[in-house]
Amino acid sequence: MLVPSHFKEENQEKLQQYIKDYSFGVLVVADSDGIDANHLPFHFSVSASNPLGTLRCHVARVNTVWQRIENGASVLAIFQGPDAYVSPSWYETKAETGRVVPTWNYVAVHAQGKAVIIQEADWLMKHLHQLTDQHESSRENPWSVDDAPSEFTSRLANAIVGIEIQVESLTGKVKASQNHPERNRAGVKAGLAAAGSAREQAMSAFIR
Repeated sequence: MLVPSHFKEENQEKLQQYIKDYSFGVLVVADSDGIDANHLPFHFSVSASNPLGTLRCHVARVNTVWQRIENGASVLAIFQGPDAYVSPSWYETKAETGRVVPTWNYVAVHAQGKAVIIQEADWLMKHLHQLTDQHESSRENPWSVDDAPSEFTSRLANAIVGIEIQVESLTGKVKASQNHPERNRAGVKAGLAAAGSAREQAMSAFIR
């Protein structure tokens, strides 16, 4: 993606946190057969052996995308944070020059790396536990994979294939009106905060 310098986020820890915060991403696979995109929940972790992080997800066994990865297809994982329409009416400079137009603010992270296919039952069950626990841990009565009968979950696990991506590069773009003067940014921040939707209010927090 095109990332102008004023929108580029180079802080790797921030990018990793965005992936954790907005972990439902798009797995893009490209090879001689074309391009395929799958919308998937990811589990992301960082370790000493790979400080950029490791992404883990799974697809249905009937989804042939895993076979393309096994044959060497390139992969890209895309994560998108808050986004919102920006009205020119929020710019103070509108009254001064009128030379303003609408735009869209958003947060996006692209993760590239080497992917491998994993079909071992132990790995798949551990992955399902990790993926579930990250979303259930904050609930009052968290559900666990172990709450379901083992023969039931084992049968379902046989119908999926795991994908593990060792991240080799992270590219981040935070488009939050940085290319506007402070008085315009203040107007956008206030406008988004008052707009009402959770998405717009979340985007307002990124405007400095």
